[in-house]
Amino acid sequence: MNDLNIPARKNGIELEYDLEEPPQKVWRAVSTPELRENWLPKEALADPEAISITPGEEICYRLRDDAPPFLESTVTFRIAPNANGGTSLRIIHELDDARLRRAEKAAANNNGFCVMCAA
Repeated sequence: MNDLNIPARKNGIELEYDLEEPPQKVWRAVSTPELRENWLPKEALADPEAISITPGEEICYRLRDDAPPFLESTVTFRIAPNANGGTSLRIIHELDDARLRRAEKAAANNNGFCVMCAA
């Protein structure tokens, strides 16, 4: 059997930005609903509340597409001071809808459990 080096499948993107603003200001922009609303409207959120928060460092939100099939995803904002006195902002956006996880587990040869419906 050959050992193949197949990269893991990712359903997301990662972006990194170096900003001139201090980390506290960037944190306020991503964590305060009134400020966040300017660039990430509440209509794009599956839930207006963050799903996880590490104060001053990381915050995660659930997003929902506004068109069918209305897939959900998670966006994470990671904030850290950079060497220039500004902020390193990493944005991680992952498509992790539960409907996609079920589809990934299905075998191509239909090698799953056979379930019959009673009439």
